[in-house]
Amino acid sequence: MRQFEMEKRTTRDAYGAAVFELAKEDPSIIAIGADTTHNIGLRDMTQAMPDRVIDVGIAEQNMMAVAAGLAATGMKVWGGSFAPFVSMRALEQFRTFIAYPHLNVKMCGGMGGLSGSWEGVTHQSTEDMAIMRTIPGTTVVYPADTASTRAIVRALDRFPGPAYLRLGKVPFRRIFDDSYVFVPGKANLLEDGSDLTLIGCGATLARCLQAKDLLAEKGISARVLDMSCIKPLDKDAVCAAADETGAIVTVEEGSVIGGLGGAVAETLVQYRPVPVKIVGVKDVFAETGEHEALMDKYGLSVADIVCAAQEVLAKKKG
Repeated sequence: MRQFEMEKRTTRDAYGAAVFELAKEDPSIIAIGADTTHNIGLRDMTQAMPDRVIDVGIAEQNMMAVAAGLAATGMKVWGGSFAPFVSMRALEQFRTFIAYPHLNVKMCGGMGGLSGSWEGVTHQSTEDMAIMRTIPGTTVVYPADTASTRAIVRALDRFPGPAYLRLGKVPFRRIFDDSYVFVPGKANLLEDGSDLTLIGCGATLARCLQAKDLLAEKGISARVLDMSCIKPLDKDAVCAAADETGAIVTVEEGSVIGGLGGAVAETLVQYRPVPVKIVGVKDVFAETGEHEALMDKYGLSVADIVCAAQEVLAKKKG
């Protein structure tokens, strides 16, 4: 089974660095945070461009209103806070003042999934992707590592309208390099296979690739899709996977209700009914602990993915 090196930086660091790069190129870019500018990687930009980084303090709802006002005047706004606060505490302001007028505001949510780890359930966010994908016209993305984060930020800069980027507090496994290409609404085929398809995003993607290796040892050929863009979902890739492999397992570091698995299942039930298994956090609040250990405990281990793959394969054959 292949191994992946743990990165030294977090996707939050990569997000801030990418926004700073863009700001050097485009004077219309401005950053905003809610006592979180350093937490979302904007320390260097704050020091170099103090007039283009706004910190509203611990006031996430106000952050959304300020971001909306700036975007309404033609600025490109990049900001964020912790994922539970962006997706829940300030949801109504994001929905009504940013998404409804379809303003060019990109908000990141740090501590996505279980990566809040030792901060506990108040800072863990297993619900954010399910919540944010219901907001009309909002792009929802979950990068797998720092290289993909940089590419995604640069691509979204050319993609108008509101977006939510889910980021991790802790370093992830390195999967990609600077050749990574991101197109909103498109999946990346990482490795092909014929028996079933594993669809992952974010911190689960390395585990999907490891599960593919273990399945290969059992004579099972698994396709692996990087679905970093949860919305708009690449329905063509999902339907092709259903047609060509006949069974699908989705893997996400979030609730099994309404997130990536929900989006894929909604597509399959309408267009290509095939056996599908959603691997993720069940309908529970997680406890405090180390990130990787929490993923293992709450149903996201490599063994869990392999087991789910065997289950859908049995249904396919049955």
